[in-house]
Order: sequence, then structure tokens, then C-alpha cells
Amino acid sequence: MADQREVSIVRRPGPALSAADGVGALLAAYHLRTEAEKGEPVADVHGLPDRYRAEISDPRTAFVDDVVLVAVSGGTGVGCLVVTAPADGRTEIKRLWTEPAFRGRGVASALLGAALADAAESGAGTVRLSVWKWRTGAIALYERFGFTVTESWDERDQLACMERAL
Repeated sequence: MADQREVSIVRRPGPALSAADGVGALLAAYHLRTEAEKGEPVADVHGLPDRYRAEISDPRTAFVDDVVLVAVSGGTGVGCLVVTAPADGRTEIKRLWTEPAFRGRGVASALLGAALADAAESGAGTVRLSVWKWRTGAIALYERFGFTVTESWDERDQLACMERAL
């Protein structure tokens, strides 16, 4: 088992991702959990929508213009977060995931802090994200980092849109 005491955040531009980063497995866990929480559980990744299967099978291509942050412990990926390429002065954070065994250890906070630093370095003036309303722990984390709920840009029911200025 990986050492749960030390976690480092590794920045990977999309084209630099490799299978060794474990991002595909982290994204699979994220998407499977999300579908289950939405009340639409699937047995495995083959039951996920095409766009999610594409992220899992080839994150390098799916996030070619983006930056993927990977939390690593003992050489194993234990969390991830995607920072999209800036557009119109904004960037978006998505796919924040921490393996359950590593929750409560500051991994998500470290990923989010690194994402905000990366967004600022990219020249973005605003960071936005969307989160399912039932993910109250994630919403509380985002609020601690200065995000506030804003008008939705996504019509999916139960989705909260949040943003913050840099």
C-alpha cells in the first residue's frame, strides 16, 4: 500500500500524461462514483457515456490543451484535478477526485491550491467550476477557497456553478 503520510502534487500538461500517472484509473473511479450518485450506476467503465470513456482510455488526448494535476503518494496516483486552458480570461477546474483512503488528509485542498496557482500563472482572471449539489463537502471546500455560486452556464439539474476571481 502507498505511504499515506506524504503526498506530492505533480503538474502534467495533457500531452505529457502517461499511463504511469494513473490518471485513467482515477478518472474511472470519479465517473463511476458520479453515475452511482446520480442514481444511474453502471457495472464498469464500458457502461459510461462515450465522452467519459474517452477521458479514461486516453487522457492525453482528452486533455491535450489542459493541465492535469496528480496527487502522488508512494509512486501511486491518489487524486487528480483538471485545469482547462484559459479562454476569454477564464479557466475551469474539473474532475477533482481523491481516492477514498486518502480523504481527510488535505489532498483535495492541495490539488485545488495548485490549480489556482496554475490558473493565475496562465493569465486567467477568473476560475470557474461546476459541482453536483449533493456534494456538500466539495462545495464547502470550494467556498473555503473563495468560490461563490453564480448563474449557471450548464442546464443539467442539480448542478451548481461556482467561480472566483484570481
